[in-house]
Amino acid sequence: MSAPESQAPGLRKDAERNRRRIIEAARELCATRGLDATLNEVAHHGGLGVGTVYRRFPTKEALFEAIFQDGLDQLVALAEAALEVEDSWEGFAWFVMQMTEMTATDRGLREIVFSKTYCGGSVDAARSRLDPVVSKLVERAKRDGYLRPEVSATDMPLCGLMAGAVSEYSGEVCVDLWRRYVAILLQGMRCQRGQERLPVAALSQDQLQTAMYTWPAAVTP
Repeated sequence: MSAPESQAPGLRKDAERNRRRIIEAARELCATRGLDATLNEVAHHGGLGVGTVYRRFPTKEALFEAIFQDGLDQLVALAEAALEVEDSWEGFAWFVMQMTEMTATDRGLREIVFSKTYCGGSVDAARSRLDPVVSKLVERAKRDGYLRPEVSATDMPLCGLMAGAVSEYSGEVCVDLWRRYVAILLQGMRCQRGQERLPVAALSQDQLQTAMYTWPAAVTP
């Protein structure tokens, strides 16, 4: 075996480690800065050479794609774990809290996951993995009588956005205030005897798709 061939597995491992370091550095930086962070700043934040970052991600858009996929992988794993919880309400409520914690504390991820401005068709492809699992969580809790019948899987992204809005507004005053309002949301979604129907229907999937295209997050090129 030639020297380059014998080194290939090690080189691949090094490349993957660097890729993970870049994504983690970008998510940490964008969590507070949003999508304005530059590739040079990501390299500095992660203690990496600028050339290393540009070799893996030649443009910010390529890095956004990687952040998006990383975040969606986390959300899908959370939803699948929630389905393993025997009590359907506990599983649903746990997922909502975990999802909103991600979106409340990571501005960059929120701007990528809930908008199609930067990842376009990749959002459609990736959400095709997430939406069925979230729909199962919602339908299971409704079937068991825990969740009010008007609640839809399309409500979940809006819950994430609301948590993020509270976090941005009050983060300097009370970093965990978003938890209060997510708890209120959960109580409002719970099925109770004699409650009035919600005044407005949930967005359809098509309406949600339109909203995701028309919610731009301002980014410096």
